[in-house]
Amino acid sequence: MSSSSPFPKATIEGYPRIGANRELKRALESYWAGRIDADTFRSTTHALRIDNYNHLRDLGLTEDYAIAADVAYYDQVLETALTVGLIPGGTDLDEEFALARGNDTRVPLEMTKWFDTNYHYLVPEIAAGQDIAPAAERIVRIFEEAKEAGHTVRPFLVGPVTLIALSKPAEWSLLPSLIDAYATVLAALKDAGAEWVQLAEPALVADLSTPDAELAQHLREAYTTLLGAENRPAVYLTTPYGATREALPVLAELAPEALHVDLAPWTLDQDADYPQRVAKAIPAETHLVAGLVDGRNVWAANLRERTEVLEAVAAGRDAVSVSTSTSLQHVPHTLKAEKNLPVDVATWLSFADEKVAEIQALVAGPEAAEEAFAQSDRAVRTRAESEKIHNAGVEKRVQALPEGAVQRQPEFSARQAAQREALGLPTLPTTTIGSFPQTPEIRKARADHKAGELDDAAYQEALRTEIKNVIELQEEIGVDVLVHGEAERNDMVQYFAELLDGFVVTENGWVQSYGSRCTRPPIVVGDVSRAAAMTVEWAKYAQSLSDKPVKGMLTGPVTILAWSFKRDDVPLAVSADQIALALADEVRDLENAGIKVIQIDEPALRELLPLRADERAAYLDWAVRAFRLVALEAQPATQIHTHLCYSEFGQIIDAVAALDADVTSIEAARSKMELLEDLDESFHSEIGPGVWDIHSPRVPSQEEIAGLLRAALENVPTERLWVNPDCGLKTRGYAEVEPSLRNLVAARDEVVAGLK
Repeated sequence: MSSSSPFPKATIEGYPRIGANRELKRALESYWAGRIDADTFRSTTHALRIDNYNHLRDLGLTEDYAIAADVAYYDQVLETALTVGLIPGGTDLDEEFALARGNDTRVPLEMTKWFDTNYHYLVPEIAAGQDIAPAAERIVRIFEEAKEAGHTVRPFLVGPVTLIALSKPAEWSLLPSLIDAYATVLAALKDAGAEWVQLAEPALVADLSTPDAELAQHLREAYTTLLGAENRPAVYLTTPYGATREALPVLAELAPEALHVDLAPWTLDQDADYPQRVAKAIPAETHLVAGLVDGRNVWAANLRERTEVLEAVAAGRDAVSVSTSTSLQHVPHTLKAEKNLPVDVATWLSFADEKVAEIQALVAGPEAAEEAFAQSDRAVRTRAESEKIHNAGVEKRVQALPEGAVQRQPEFSARQAAQREALGLPTLPTTTIGSFPQTPEIRKARADHKAGELDDAAYQEALRTEIKNVIELQEEIGVDVLVHGEAERNDMVQYFAELLDGFVVTENGWVQSYGSRCTRPPIVVGDVSRAAAMTVEWAKYAQSLSDKPVKGMLTGPVTILAWSFKRDDVPLAVSADQIALALADEVRDLENAGIKVIQIDEPALRELLPLRADERAAYLDWAVRAFRLVALEAQPATQIHTHLCYSEFGQIIDAVAALDADVTSIEAARSKMELLEDLDESFHSEIGPGVWDIHSPRVPSQEEIAGLLRAALENVPTERLWVNPDCGLKTRGYAEVEPSLRNLVAARDEVVAGLK
């Protein structure tokens, strides 16, 4: 199959779909709240898509099919599953959002991390023998609306191998029927005039539950059929997020019309010979697309070094196209929106729009793009020479740390006895994960303070009032271990990044985490240290309001690192140790202030787990060590909590146990406590499996929560079980939080009464 349109020389794998001003977020939340109807929502999101296409064309992506139409209202996996019919729902908008968020009659699909990124995808729930009825009109409409607006875009689907590999369970008996569904969708696109389609197969770069060699066989089965079909567009098959291994010779054998390989610095750090292996394996008749520009991090590309990689992979070929290593959905829109970044630091960075320019410079080459290459050279030089990068005091402190594992003393059983005596908690103690709803009043106070319209004293008083209200509400409901609600925090990572040396933060660097949820990841630019206490005064004030224990709330070193844009000039383990030492200072100060319970959140522990199994042990060693460093000097009677969410808990259970926390809370509501089956004798901590899925607007009933608690007790002894939501309550409103917490406490009381 050949296309009448050549594959573009410069392209991207995808673009941030949330909108430069978060237009999609606002449209989604307005529709969910009933402020706009379906027609208004569709017209608003249509306008956003066309604006994105116009913008990308203005940036220089003018060739046909250079722009990927990776369109999704909520998530690309859900979008693909609905399009090919793996999940029924067709084009019904409310059905799509019910799958994503749940409603009064159904729970939402499970959500988990998208490979090793901070994006979350919805997990298709599938079964052997199910019907698969494609809804090709979804993707055809996207292509045709762009064409009507003057853009020839490249339709996008997650590929069939990845779609099943990421489903629950990975039911491979469905593959033949799914292949037929994809063939139907591709034929519909061809009939609509599409000459190229993008099929993304990132599962080929990861060790998932399906072994790599088996995935390669499924790849052969799927694409032998799809590429053999007559009525289809040319296929652009992509392999983002890492290097292929077993799949590489199969890709060479299949010879799609165009093949993308991830050649980002991150990938080559793990597999330095990958460009040469690709050049040798992939036949010349397959148009190769080099993913040279890092789609996951914000450092400006070293154009000369990237050119060397391009030359290595292009050896013996007439032409190679240049692209990003992954979709740009993982980075902010543009540096032009940032007015307060340090001038020197800004020159080291590259967001989505700037990465498009880097691609064009690599296509043009150093002679034609002389100015771009000179700018790249300056960025490389000034960053290496900058005093912002290295801090001798921090480096000395890290060098003085003991090598290898560290261990808090005494061991857990002795600490548990000391904590029970100090805290005096009831059977099945209740708590929450940390944050409470950020009210409009608090958001306005923060914005007014930032704008200089509210002085420090008035802002502090607004925060104290909110903390007091949160403490009083928890006491009235009957929660046992309280939180102060984190009213002072804009984000669980950014808050600390703004107070730690070695970070910079953005004003408008929003990226999509899931659905309408966006974050502004800070950027680790240099060695990290703590200038002063960060949380102590708020924790101390909250504790003064109650005789019940109030948790001190810290974000752990791995999560701070995972939810930031990381340095690429030092090993991650070095940055993790630096952050851990800064947080250890905070633990000491919280204890001195009288705080008896301290939570060190690590929801992203699974997120940084390498995609390849042979690289995981080294990561888990330093990740566990960093967490342990934070609590290493804590007193035995100080109860250390940690929290993990959407973490595929079973895959890292040994590492979670090795954290040696006193209490571990985990996401469990959507999976209905299934993950507790992975517990064994090595998992010694007390445990709080979430009984309320806070990512859904549903209010769980007392009966539902009590059922989950009884299910948890089948795997967790009564004396070790805690009762808590899945995650923080920041994204929910009080109209949902108050009744849900009342049901949670009532369910606990009901279950405890049944134990007597």
